[in-house]
Amino acid sequence: MIAREGREFVLVGTAHISRESVDLVREVIEKEEPDCVCIELDSRRYEALSRQQRFESLDLKQVIRAKQLATLMLNLVLASYQKYLGLQLGIQPGTELLEAARTAEERGIPVALCDRDIRVTLRRAWHSLSLYRKFLLLSSFLGGIFEKPELTEDDLRELRQQDVMSKLMQELGEAFPGLKTVLIDERDAFLSERIERTSGQRIVAVVGAGHLEGMRRALVEGRRADLEELEAIPPVSSAWKWVGWGIPAVILGSLLLIGLRQGASAAGENLLFWILANGIPSAIGAAVALAHPATIAAAFLAAPITSLTPLIGAGYVTAFVQAYLKPPLVSELREVSQEIGSVRGWWRNRLLRIFLVFLLTTFGSILGTWVGGAEIVSNLF
Repeated sequence: MIAREGREFVLVGTAHISRESVDLVREVIEKEEPDCVCIELDSRRYEALSRQQRFESLDLKQVIRAKQLATLMLNLVLASYQKYLGLQLGIQPGTELLEAARTAEERGIPVALCDRDIRVTLRRAWHSLSLYRKFLLLSSFLGGIFEKPELTEDDLRELRQQDVMSKLMQELGEAFPGLKTVLIDERDAFLSERIERTSGQRIVAVVGAGHLEGMRRALVEGRRADLEELEAIPPVSSAWKWVGWGIPAVILGSLLLIGLRQGASAAGENLLFWILANGIPSAIGAAVALAHPATIAAAFLAAPITSLTPLIGAGYVTAFVQAYLKPPLVSELREVSQEIGSVRGWWRNRLLRIFLVFLLTTFGSILGTWVGGAEIVSNLF
C-alpha cells in the first residue's frame, strides 16, 4: 500500500494465468472496500476478454481500410500464446482481471480501465525500431508462430508465480532495447498517471506483477506523466516520406526520359516490364495463399499501380478483395487462436488465409518494385 497526500493506493501484482491471482484479487477488493478498482486493461482488451463471441462482430473490412491487419495479426498471435499457456495451467489468461471487475461490480464499486490502447502501444513500439531491428523482429515473430514450447512441471510452477506477458515484454525489451521504453517504461508511467487521476481516496489497482516496481516508484515519488504525449502516434519521418514518393518519381521520370530519348516504343516495353515484374510475383503470392481467382487477378492488376504510391499497398487491396469474396465464418473466427499455430491452419482458416494473402502479395509487390525499378533505371542509361 502507498499512502500520499491523504490518498491510499493498493497495488495488487498478479500473474495473468494463475488461479492464486484470481483468489487474491477477490480477497483484496473485499477486504479493502476501495472507492475505485483500476485494472490493467484498455477498453478493447476488456471487451475481448469479457465477450466470448467477440469475433462475431469483427468488421474485417473496416480493419483493412484502417490498415490495421498487422496489428490484428499480432494481437491474435499473443492471444494464441496466452491461450496455449492457459490450457497448460488450467486457467484462461486475464481471468484475474475479469474477476476484479466482477467483484467490484458486485459490490457497487466503480471500475476504471487504466491501460493504454494496445494499438497505440504496438504502433509506438514499431516506430521505435530501426529498419534492421524491424526485420529481425519480424523474422523472430514469423519463426516463432509455429513453436509450441514443451513445458515441464517446474516451468508450469514458475509460470503460476509471474506475469507471463510482462515477462514476455521484458524479454523483447532485452532483445530489442528500443522496445523496452515503449512496452514497459511508458506503460508503467501511463498506468500510474491514470490511477492518480482516478477519483476516490482509496484505490485498488490490479496489474501484472511486472509493472509493480515501476508504478510503485512513480506513485511514491509523485511523478506525473503527460498522457497525450504517451498516446500520440509518432508521425512518419520526412525521410521515409521522401523515399515513399521518391521511388515512384524515379520510376515515372525514367519512363518519361526513355520515351523522350528512345521513343514511345521503348517506353512502352519498359512499362510492360514494370507491369509484369510487379503483377506476376504478387499474383503468384496470392496463388500460393490459395486465394480466390478474383483475388489473384486483383493482385496482378493492383501491384503495378500501388507500387507507384505509398498511400496503399497491394497487400491491403488483395486482402480486402479476399475478405469480400471469402469472408471468415463465425466458427473460423472462434478457432483462429488454435489454428494460428498450425501451418495447415493458415490455409484452412479463412481469416488466416486473408493474412496470408496480405503477406505474400505484399512481398511479391516489394520484390517486383525492386526488380522492375532496377531494370527501368538501367535501361535509361
